[in-house]
Amino acid sequence: MSDSSAMAILLPSTSALLSHKVTHVCISPRVANTQVRKNIAKRVFENGNTRRHLVMTKAQTSLEAVTAESIDDQNDFGVVNLHHVGILCENLERSLDFYQNILGLKINEARPHDKLPYRGAWLWVGSEMIHLMELPNPDPYTGRPEHGGRDRHTCIAIRDVLKLKAILDKAGIPYTLSRSGRPAIFTRDPDTNALEFTQIDSP
Repeated sequence: MSDSSAMAILLPSTSALLSHKVTHVCISPRVANTQVRKNIAKRVFENGNTRRHLVMTKAQTSLEAVTAESIDDQNDFGVVNLHHVGILCENLERSLDFYQNILGLKINEARPHDKLPYRGAWLWVGSEMIHLMELPNPDPYTGRPEHGGRDRHTCIAIRDVLKLKAILDKAGIPYTLSRSGRPAIFTRDPDTNALEFTQIDSP
């Protein structure tokens, strides 16, 4: 650290140092946005007849030099919500039988079939969507976790887990319940893609 840098660090506390007749100065680097920073800033310690004044410095690493405000500005590109989830399937008709006839999802007819080089369907999930894509799936069919919560999965908010449980029971589709005890149920589609259905309160 240069002499000028050291002076810049100490100048903000010069009056305090003189008024308290400080005999020892401890300099500590600033740690941004932590309780440590709050605790160490300008604290005076008594130790017999010796007064110690702890000065918070402006020394930072290169990463710390980027302020939280500038990071927020750089990353604020306008996130609104989750628009859709893409799910791969081997056979579109088989998947539509599951998503439409078992889960009751409706097709969004806006999908531009003629512009996409693969078969698929868009399904409404509230105001968002699932995009089914008939493409090769890199995930194995076997060896997946029994509980879908331990696998990559899509979560859909619903109003009645017990009603869905009855639907899956009637269709003979296996499922597991949430391990945390909350009202949620996990199952898999015909291509073993894991789906979570979590119950939310009505608005």
